[in-house]
Amino acid sequence: MKVLWRTLLVLILLAVLGSLVFYFHPLWVADMQVRLELWREGVKSKYVEAGDYRLHYFEAGPADGAPVLLIHGLGARGEDWSRMLPALAADGFHVYAPDLPGYGRSSQPRDADYSITMEENAVVAFARAVHLPHAFVGGWSMGGWVAMKMALDHPEIVDRLVVYDSAGIYFPADFGAELFVPLDAPGITRLMKILSPDPKPLPEFVERDILRKFARNGWVIERSMRAMTYGHDLLDFRLQELRQPALVVWGSVDHLIPLMVGRRIHSLIPNSSLSIIEGCGHLAPLECWQPVARTTEEFLHAQPAMIGQEKTLQAAR
Repeated sequence: MKVLWRTLLVLILLAVLGSLVFYFHPLWVADMQVRLELWREGVKSKYVEAGDYRLHYFEAGPADGAPVLLIHGLGARGEDWSRMLPALAADGFHVYAPDLPGYGRSSQPRDADYSITMEENAVVAFARAVHLPHAFVGGWSMGGWVAMKMALDHPEIVDRLVVYDSAGIYFPADFGAELFVPLDAPGITRLMKILSPDPKPLPEFVERDILRKFARNGWVIERSMRAMTYGHDLLDFRLQELRQPALVVWGSVDHLIPLMVGRRIHSLIPNSSLSIIEGCGHLAPLECWQPVARTTEEFLHAQPAMIGQEKTLQAAR
């Protein structure tokens, strides 16, 4: 009987401890859940020295699979590809998803400008460090900008290009850098509403943890935004030089970078196709990953390359 009571007491204490950890560090708990699920799916978590940076990355898929390199967006990290990574790996691709410098578990140098050019150079260094002479390259939001610039500057690396709700050309925005580094709960609500067409309300203790995270790392986002808004790396007058087959994937109700931008990118890239994900917003590769993965896989497998197609896909409900 004493053993039973002791066991019960230990279980109660563990439950209380777990509840306290979740209450005070819900983002850490959520990250652990995502990483555990990725591990169960066979996705490996690794580090590599790439040029001046120590970069964390995820890797998955058969060793002989065609390589795919995924580049995340502003304020994001490799975990944001948590749906796409296992899907592409299960379809036979060998997938890499690094954390860019300043983000995730990669190094965070204080003297860096975090410009598109800097992040592009880091991705090129990463490709060399993991012995990746060429790959299919995909980029989401800011990562799409990096991917397109890399396809222009280093065409020998990029076999085919996929961009998801991508930045990179000028459009009139009705928000500033402050959107991406909220200082209070209303700021978080505004950010979530512009990222997703159907954001879920967050408990107060989760909002507190999000604000703590922005307080720690918001300077990187602010520096990235400052570099992007200077306009030095805009690609409006360069995209017509792209020769690789390209797929432009866009959420139909993206309130951050509207669909008209995706259509414009599609019109500027000569060998491009366009896939619109109906009812999805800026987070399409995460919130609507099934049609996004399906159209990505179709494009990457296509022989000959898919060029000039336009289609609309329904999001899974």
